[in-house]
Amino acid sequence: MRIDIITVLPELLKSPFEASILKRAIDKGLVEVHLHNLRDYSTMNHKQVDDYQFGGGAGMVLMIEPIHRCIQKLQAERTYDEIIYMTPDGKRFDQRDANKLSLKGNILMLCGHYKGIDQRVRDHFVTMELSIGDYVLSGGELAAAVVSDAIIRLLPGVLNDETSALTDSFQDDLLAPPVYTRPADYNGWTVPEVLLSGHFPKIEAWREEQAILRTKERRPDLLDD
Repeated sequence: MRIDIITVLPELLKSPFEASILKRAIDKGLVEVHLHNLRDYSTMNHKQVDDYQFGGGAGMVLMIEPIHRCIQKLQAERTYDEIIYMTPDGKRFDQRDANKLSLKGNILMLCGHYKGIDQRVRDHFVTMELSIGDYVLSGGELAAAVVSDAIIRLLPGVLNDETSALTDSFQDDLLAPPVYTRPADYNGWTVPEVLLSGHFPKIEAWREEQAILRTKERRPDLLDD
């Protein structure tokens, strides 16, 4: 898989891909992540990429020309399965989206900034618009990192135990059950006996029951869906 990210703040995006699981995936050649500074595609003085919006109003808007130039260059080099715009008014990103995107070959992400991007970019180039929640960030960079992390960890070979991702919250529309590790008794706080029994059918039944209970308590909307 290859992920290209267009941003005005590439330095903000570097660190997530230089540590932990994401770095390991890149080092193993399972994914390529390339950051593209939008200012490199500006033809204006001082590498300007934003301007006032037509009709007046507060806030600057990312201009269409540098974005178009960048997308055009990248599309000349490869075909993208999705061109994703990270925006607060996009579809709320969920595990189903992560699963689908993890099967793609090439993904291009565009990070919004300021008041957003010229609508014509959305009309003519963007194929998917995603949000990570009902709130506004200063830019789409952190959202792009979140989406990238959710996708990359699903790629075969990234996790040491690939079955781990299959039991994550939301994979089956349920939250994950409680988990415990050693010691079995700490300050009198004990681990449920069933987990120590070695009876795996009973353990799995307990985990499923706990997942349903936790989902009912914390996210009943998932059961409604």
